[in-house]
Amino acid sequence: MSEPTTPGGRHGRAVDATGAPLGAAQDALFAEPAGARRPPGRRVVLLTGPSGSGKTSMVRRLGLPVLALDDFYRDGDEPGLPHRFGIVDWDDPGSWDAGRALAALERLCREGEAEVPVYDIPSSRRTGTVHLSVGTSPVVVAEGIFAADLVAACRERALLADAICLQRPVAVSFTFRLLRDVAESRKPPHVLVRRGLALARAEPALVRRWTDLGCRPLPVADAEAAVRSLL
Repeated sequence: MSEPTTPGGRHGRAVDATGAPLGAAQDALFAEPAGARRPPGRRVVLLTGPSGSGKTSMVRRLGLPVLALDDFYRDGDEPGLPHRFGIVDWDDPGSWDAGRALAALERLCREGEAEVPVYDIPSSRRTGTVHLSVGTSPVVVAEGIFAADLVAACRERALLADAICLQRPVAVSFTFRLLRDVAESRKPPHVLVRRGLALARAEPALVRRWTDLGCRPLPVADAEAAVRSLL
């Protein structure tokens, strides 16, 4: 014997005009379309600026999860790298793996964690990987001289919270950069001085390029306040 039904459907459950349970109709109405990309749970602040402008010390003060974009440099013996002064030109975007950096950044924003490379600058090669988790932070900072190259892609993927280029007087950036690089034995001292002078001459053009790519130039204090306002 078949079970009795009610005007509202089997067992008294409400149905729509087609006879489908209302719950199913509502699920269909709000279902995510096939292939749709969910909004990220976190967004990224892209932070760039001349080497020695204070990027690393600023993110240390902020205490936010940081993706160090310098860890996405290519190995120094990889074929086809750009050269300058007889060595690899590490200030050329061709020395850096933008695609891998973007993929890691998207995973951090959407999934909250990612495996990222560890790069040893003195030996110019990757030495391993590390698991990076952003926890409950609503913001991830991606810091490095190539951050501006990711502005368009992050905006297209709805990942971008802000894009900032730090500004300091050229002489100040030169001094801080040289002191840091010598202390960390990044390269031989004569190479560091020669590279530092070349970067100082190129700095105004670099800042123009980064702002053209979508970063807004700010002094360190204003940049720090802008990031804190996102929290």
